[in-house]
Amino acid sequence: MDNRQKELLKEIVESYIKNVKPVGSKSLCKRLGVSSATIRNEMVVLESLGYIEKNHISSGRIPSEAGYKYYVENLMKPQELTGDEMLKLQTIFHNNQLVLSDAITECMQIISELTNYTSVVLGKSSSDNSLKQVSIIPLDNNKIIALVCTDKGIVENKQFTLPENTYVEEIVKTCEIINKMLIGTPINEVSQRLEYEIKPIIAKKIKQYETVYNIFYDAFSDFTKNTSNVFFSVKTNILTQPEYSDINEVKKIVGKFEDETLIRKIEAKEQGINIYIGEENEFDPNVTIIKTKYNIKGEEGTIAIVGPKRMEYSKVVALLDYIGQNLGGNNEE
Repeated sequence: MDNRQKELLKEIVESYIKNVKPVGSKSLCKRLGVSSATIRNEMVVLESLGYIEKNHISSGRIPSEAGYKYYVENLMKPQELTGDEMLKLQTIFHNNQLVLSDAITECMQIISELTNYTSVVLGKSSSDNSLKQVSIIPLDNNKIIALVCTDKGIVENKQFTLPENTYVEEIVKTCEIINKMLIGTPINEVSQRLEYEIKPIIAKKIKQYETVYNIFYDAFSDFTKNTSNVFFSVKTNILTQPEYSDINEVKKIVGKFEDETLIRKIEAKEQGINIYIGEENEFDPNVTIIKTKYNIKGEEGTIAIVGPKRMEYSKVVALLDYIGQNLGGNNEE
């Protein structure tokens, strides 16, 4: 492509991203300073190269997947963030009360609000977490809350109502034994060690040991089930995009968001910010996924933005880049 064709493609992509309308030759004449006939001729060239395609309900053109890809790789310039956008993110970066996982999810929540796309955070699964501490919080009416914490900063809790003749003191005593013997155990191995190592010990020291054992077994089992470590920020945001005015498309994308095996395919495998348009991603051929890996203080995962192929690429890349450059400053020890 020559420079004029590149400029034309850039205008078509950015106009379609902004207005969601096929771009006609007349609207481009003033911006490019050439005649409508010249624009039409250049559009024919771009169409023959596969970078734009004709919309069946209009004489205008829209970008193809190849056109978006060429734009991203050769024509796009990262957008500068506004002062307000930076301020919203800086508020999170400087909040030392937030653990890292919460800081990441709050950042992605803000990105969803700023872009109207869906944010996804993929942490490591429960098998990558080790037990850090178990705590018991007594409540009124013979109830307790069991808190399970991991070395990756994940905290899960479950409330139990104690059966008759079961005492909080016995639960606390068992908790102390678990903390003494099982700290550092991978979460997916805790239940087995609970069965073969902890249960024989409490059987000698606690009257209602079966009941107490079951409380902790249930707590750890639920933890393992719930710590797939997949977080969505405003999952329905993408449904506000014009591409999802058809109910069948809505059903398809919602079904995919509920499929964790499919969601796990979003996980980033390469360094840097990477863009996967349409057929390039394994999640859905009608979306774009922009994602990057994070590794901060030993905590690893993926942050990703899911939106239509008509995505504000320059803005999303700028936001993810800003988070990547600044998030590590949170929670300094």
